[in-house]
Amino acid sequence: MRALRGGDQSQVGFLARNSHFLTTGDMDGLIFNNDVCIPSHMVEEYKGHELEVCGLKWLSSGRQLASGGDDKLLHIWDRTMASEQNGKQHQWLHKLDDHIGTVKALAWCPFQRNLLASGGGNLDCCIKFWNTCTACCLNSMDTGSQVCALLWSKTDGEFLSLHEIDWIEGDSVRELILWKYPSMVMMAELVGHTSTAPFMAQ
Repeated sequence: MRALRGGDQSQVGFLARNSHFLTTGDMDGLIFNNDVCIPSHMVEEYKGHELEVCGLKWLSSGRQLASGGDDKLLHIWDRTMASEQNGKQHQWLHKLDDHIGTVKALAWCPFQRNLLASGGGNLDCCIKFWNTCTACCLNSMDTGSQVCALLWSKTDGEFLSLHEIDWIEGDSVRELILWKYPSMVMMAELVGHTSTAPFMAQ
């Protein structure tokens, strides 16, 4: 067991793992890359968000990192740009501002290169699909409720989205939807959780 100190000055809200790197996102909008194998663990810093970091997801190759924030921004970072920057601080590869609410749900497609899905909070409610090489939004769909998490099938064109639906009485319910991609046809709908369920895992 090891404690990592010295980077984040405010509360850490999100973590993402990339090989022996542990990436943290905090409430000040800062992102730090920590190499857990060396004593001076903080090796890179990513500055781009003005408000809390609400989502982090590494591409499986470890080359690109997607980050979403409470500032409605989606950033794509490329680790190969490190040598072009001063010291440890990185500049984003793409800054995407199409969402009109918090960006919290992020998922890289495992079967199509450079395809990222992002989901917006309760002011946005959209799932967007991006080509992270060109920064082009390929498709956008309003789901009618905030998108809490996204998860691709590993083998074919399907993915799950997790939503939070607010009821008039003040309660809320969690809903899982199975979609076909790229047609965006709804294949199944499951309603269950009545308490917070912000994550999904395979």
